[in-house]
Amino acid sequence: MGAATAFHSAACYAHGRFSNGVAYPTLSAIIGLSGWLPCSRTLRTKIESSQTAFRRAAALPIMLGHGRGDEAVTYRNGERSAEFLRNSGFSYLNFKAYNGLGHHTTPEEMDDVSKWLRARLGLDRSCG
Repeated sequence: MGAATAFHSAACYAHGRFSNGVAYPTLSAIIGLSGWLPCSRTLRTKIESSQTAFRRAAALPIMLGHGRGDEAVTYRNGERSAEFLRNSGFSYLNFKAYNGLGHHTTPEEMDDVSKWLRARLGLDRSCG
């Protein structure tokens, strides 16, 4: 459910509001691993509702990772979610497939997440 929550957060951020109407805070990046996109029609409606929402969506960095062997959330569902996000205006999206990976993570995937975050957020490797 973490990736689904992250995708919902991306939609609320782009729209500028939570589902209840309260203003949404700033987001710097979204990461979703082995997940899927619920409420896709609602997402598209929120993005298409204004040019501001479309600009926010286009500028939000998103990384999605999904295992081709995922037994809980099929790879095709993850791939469709990435396609739908791109088609909804989230153009700064990186989708990476992992051969043989099920519904868990691996050191390779965590290394990719770490590298992606450092690059997007401008973090120095020497910090720590």
